[in-house]
Amino acid sequence: MSLINRVVNPKFLRSALPAASFVILLTAIFYLQPRAMSYFGLNLMLQYAVPIALATIAQMFILTVNDLDLSIGPFVGLTASIGATLLADDPALGVLALVACIAAYGALGALVHWRNLPSIVVTLGMSFVWLGIAVLILPTPGGTAPAWIKALMGLKTPWVPFPIIAAAVIAVVVHIVLMRSSYGATLRGAGGNPRAIERAGWSLLKIKIVMYSAAGFFGVLAGLSLIGLTSAADAHIADRYTLYSIAGVILGGGEFVGGRVSPAGAVIGALTLTLTGSFLIFLKISPDWQIGAQGAILIIVLALRALIKRREA
Repeated sequence: MSLINRVVNPKFLRSALPAASFVILLTAIFYLQPRAMSYFGLNLMLQYAVPIALATIAQMFILTVNDLDLSIGPFVGLTASIGATLLADDPALGVLALVACIAAYGALGALVHWRNLPSIVVTLGMSFVWLGIAVLILPTPGGTAPAWIKALMGLKTPWVPFPIIAAAVIAVVVHIVLMRSSYGATLRGAGGNPRAIERAGWSLLKIKIVMYSAAGFFGVLAGLSLIGLTSAADAHIADRYTLYSIAGVILGGGEFVGGRVSPAGAVIGALTLTLTGSFLIFLKISPDWQIGAQGAILIIVLALRALIKRREA
């Protein structure tokens, strides 16, 4: 009886919803295309899951402190452009440029907090800045991804495809740092109860800088992993990643306020979004309708979560 009560418990249902959505979608894909149920099929469907998961984690750090980043897509495009040009031609200069990008993201967090500016407005403006710099660096699609990045992203692991292993590692590492450490509790508290955190002696300014810098770091990783798959870059290569990252966090159980996030859920949300593309292809839905169909899936999941919340109340 206790097991049944646990299963129907609204809190358990809410935490299990991201994984359940992923499993249901994967089962539907296997039903439509049984050949996808293989190492090669999973690897092909999930090959872009790693950069999307990294961008989703970047967005999650911003949402943790009750902000919203509308520039992560162009930022990933910028770091991809740097990776395919500066990093490939002059590794030292490329690393310096990527570190400068992370520092700029941290400074952006300081600006948002110091001037009490709406993060949506600031990051929307910065999206044009990131895109403009990317176009200056790489006016036309091209460049070459460093060989070591291509080798890493093309790694053939035994039994389980590399994208699944990489996604699991990302989820575990971020979960340990953000959800299990004492400093991680402080970082999350800055979104849930900033006044209490400030009264405890923590600097909200430093926390914003740390969280935005972390987002910048994962944005850099997303850009580099993306060119490892494409072998080249384009200033517009990750324009959709802003919406993907927000949707991934929300699908994974994150909230827009209160510092309520789940690293594992965010990664699962990113995997779900990645699989959605394959699912829609198997349904023979036109690419022109795929974004709308992905939005419909997101709405369905949010509606289920709203029903679960109503039961909690």
